[in-house]
Amino acid sequence: MATRRPGARVEPKRDVHVVPHYDGWATKREGGVRVGRLAETQAEAIEIGKRMAKRDKVQLVVHGRDSKIQDRYSYGKDPLPEDV
Repeated sequence: MATRRPGARVEPKRDVHVVPHYDGWATKREGGVRVGRLAETQAEAIEIGKRMAKRDKVQLVVHGRDSKIQDRYSYGKDPLPEDV
C-alpha cells in the first residue's frame, strides 16, 4: 500500500475532455499532451469520459468537431461562476 509523505502536496484531479481525434474521438485530461482512451463515435467517448469524471469527481467537457465546447457535466466540485 502506498503511503503519502507528511507535508507532500496532493495534486487535484484534472477535468476530462472529449475531443475530436483523427477519424474518431478521444478522452483527454485537462492540460495533458497525450490522449487517454480512443473511441469511434463521440457518444462512445462521452460514456468513457463520464465514467472517468464520476470516478475522479471532476467535470466532463465535451467538444465538437470544431473543438468548441458543446456541453459540460459536473460530477464533483463545481467551478466558481464567472460573475463572482
